[in-house]
Amino acid sequence: MSEQAPFPGSWQRAMLPMLLLAELSSGQAHGYALSKSLQERGFGPIKGATLYPALAKLEAAGLVETRWQEGQGGPGRKVYELSATGRVELAEQRASFDQLTQLVQSTGR
Repeated sequence: MSEQAPFPGSWQRAMLPMLLLAELSSGQAHGYALSKSLQERGFGPIKGATLYPALAKLEAAGLVETRWQEGQGGPGRKVYELSATGRVELAEQRASFDQLTQLVQSTGR
C-alpha cells in the first residue's frame, strides 16, 4: 500500500499549521506523535523537514509553548503545548476555514 499524500503538497503545507494547532488542542504532544496522529486521520505522511519548521514557526509566534522532556533510555524530545494565544488563533482559523469551505461548496452551482 502506498503512503502517497491524498492532497497536493501545497495544500498540506498551507493546512499544516492549523492542523497542528488543532491536534494540540486536545493536549500536549511531541512532534512524532503529532505527525502520526495526522497521518492516521488521513492527512498523509509529513516529513520532518516540513513538520519541525512548522512547529518552530508556531512556537516563534507564541501559538505553542515547548518544554524539554528527558528520554527514558534514549534521547530527550521537545514537547509542544497549545498556548492561550494559540487557542484564540485556532478558533479564528477554523472560522475562516469554514467560510472558505462554504465558498468552495457554493461556487459553480
